[in-house]
Amino acid sequence: MFGFFESEQCKKARSHIHNLASLARVDGHIDEREMNFLVSVGKKNGLSASDVRNVVAQAQQHTLALPDNDSERFDQIFDLVDMMLADGVVDDNEMDFCIDMAEKLGFRKAIVGVLVRKISMGVRDGLPREQIKNESEAFLNFKGEGTATHGRGL
Repeated sequence: MFGFFESEQCKKARSHIHNLASLARVDGHIDEREMNFLVSVGKKNGLSASDVRNVVAQAQQHTLALPDNDSERFDQIFDLVDMMLADGVVDDNEMDFCIDMAEKLGFRKAIVGVLVRKISMGVRDGLPREQIKNESEAFLNFKGEGTATHGRGL
């Protein structure tokens, strides 16, 4: 009902939560740790816990809103990978979903697998998000791939 009046930032936040919820469902369900992660990402993006639960419940009515810049693209794929790791079990389907989403977010097909694995290893090693982002940017620039259509890195 209020979708018409919703801000662009709110639409992006809801889209991001939907993408994360889709990843969480790849293994057939959303467990409590995954839902808590979704709520924390939602709050970080200005959504209440009930807003997040509504987005998750109404996932079939979702329209994908892609990020406007490389930094937002990286943040979304980072959160997707972080979500994949939230339940402590990395399913092949979850990894494939992350790789597919990275491609849809504008990362080049030739490097998405390596990018997702690089982020996974950084998260598992407890590295700060900015360090992982900087190292990924250096990797992408070294490979001459860039991340999106402009090829300017993150």
